[in-house]
Amino acid sequence: MRYFFLLVTVFVCSSCIAQDPYVVLNGERFTVEIAETPDKQALGLMFRENLPDDHGMLFPFPVAAKRSFWMKNTRIPLDIFYFDENLALVSVSENTPPCRAQYCPSYPSSGPAKYVLELNAGKAAELGVQAGDVLQLHLD
Repeated sequence: MRYFFLLVTVFVCSSCIAQDPYVVLNGERFTVEIAETPDKQALGLMFRENLPDDHGMLFPFPVAAKRSFWMKNTRIPLDIFYFDENLALVSVSENTPPCRAQYCPSYPSSGPAKYVLELNAGKAAELGVQAGDVLQLHLD
């Protein structure tokens, strides 16, 4: 009987363990860091030497607006995905190159975006994303 209660306790407690936040895009799951503060958004993925293949960074904003990202001090090439308030893909900046110069170009969304997702360069092509594809958020 003790083993039964132990087994039930382990099962119940294992469901309480928090998962890392993740998103799903075109059936592919990516663990994400969430840049929820202005300071984290300004830092983004700067100074990182690598990004695991199944990881990314999600930038949630309070309202949808035209967004523009740059790659200053970013050391790895990225795909930058822009999503609207309904989590539908607006546009992608594919294979966005790192920038170590003093002045770096910006990469704007083609329309209002409320969420921005950064993944390793090449993911957009690998996933075959198209405008309108929906991002699934699992942030709890």
